[in-house]
Amino acid sequence: MSLFDATPLESVDDSKRPLAERMRPYKLEDFVGQQHILGPGKPLRAQIERDELQSLILWGPPGVGKTTLARLIARITRCDFVPFSAVLSGIKEIKAVMADAERMRRSGRRTVVFVDEIHRFNKAQQDAFLPYVERGDITLIGATTENPSFEVVSPLLSRARVYALRALTMDEIVTLLKRALKVLQLTASEELLEQIAIYANGDARAAYNILELASSVAAGGLLEREAVEAVIERKVLLYDKAGEEHYNLISALHKSIRSSDVDAALYWLARMLESGEDRLYIARRLVRMAIEDIGLADPRALEQAIAAQQAAHFLGVPEGDLALAQTAIYLAAAPKSDAAYKALASAMETVAKATAEPVPMQLRNAATRSMKEWGYGVGYQHAHNFEDALTEMECLPENLRRTVFYHPTDHGVEERIAKRLAEIRSRRKR
Repeated sequence: MSLFDATPLESVDDSKRPLAERMRPYKLEDFVGQQHILGPGKPLRAQIERDELQSLILWGPPGVGKTTLARLIARITRCDFVPFSAVLSGIKEIKAVMADAERMRRSGRRTVVFVDEIHRFNKAQQDAFLPYVERGDITLIGATTENPSFEVVSPLLSRARVYALRALTMDEIVTLLKRALKVLQLTASEELLEQIAIYANGDARAAYNILELASSVAAGGLLEREAVEAVIERKVLLYDKAGEEHYNLISALHKSIRSSDVDAALYWLARMLESGEDRLYIARRLVRMAIEDIGLADPRALEQAIAAQQAAHFLGVPEGDLALAQTAIYLAAAPKSDAAYKALASAMETVAKATAEPVPMQLRNAATRSMKEWGYGVGYQHAHNFEDALTEMECLPENLRRTVFYHPTDHGVEERIAKRLAEIRSRRKR
């Protein structure tokens, strides 16, 4: 028998249990997600395969498989599994379980003690585990949604390895939902499953709960959009992220911002958010708008867009959506200029068409004596030695002398840039 061919302890056909419980896998190969620690050759999988399990802390958001993984580890490594709730248990209960585990160890049996929400235990309760972990009476697996560095006492943390679990991706949750459809004897469209996954926001338990509740009102074994909407109490916007609607909506958002229509920008942004569009995709497009349509008319627009990208990534859904909305408003209301966009396009066109002339001698760095003798650096004017740091030195090749690529507008900050450039270009023409 393979190490991963464990016999189920409970029947997966028990329809009276919640769907999330029925769908717990009994083999590690069926566990979905967390491949950064459970993929072939990864640290935790290697521990399990070698049956050399150490105490560990599973840290991650709700519904990503912390409890499921702990149960799998106990089953695969042939250990007795003792679940503990930090909400319901105290030191008295801890000591009773530890005494049983010590007796089991002496008889040659191992015990995995799983402590859900270990961060809810106070220092004294957490310290109560220490002697039993040190002696090897138990293998402790703690689960927490909070940063263990702040919520788990240092002595216990030093004796356990921390594994950070990630929120499940949409594709991973869709995989789980497809398995659950077979258990519920339902059919559903791929698009509808994706919308459930988007709403669940990385939480498999939430996705299972939605599916199970919606199944109770599904007619004829077919899960319809209306059944899901009735459960989540919101409209489900079916949205093909790879199709035309994806591009239509981002185009509408971009052109609304370019047209300085704040309300339209907010509407199209809300449509994309509600449909489950990738937040970082929206953030990337906002950065592009800040550069392409606002540019130097308001240089802070780019700062706002980059900050929104970081906030959306750091906060996630839904809090990060506010940063995207704030930036969309800022960009729509900002003065507009595509002068830098056009300037680069003009320079690129010139590079493509004109002869690639050598760098002028006055711009070359004379790194050696020979290079100085060859004329490198001759005629160079150091700007800081001149009034207002303005020189008359030409920096373009001779065949492009006095070519103008950048034509600033008179909008926002660019108006000041235009005045400065006029002075600079006037000096060069002398």
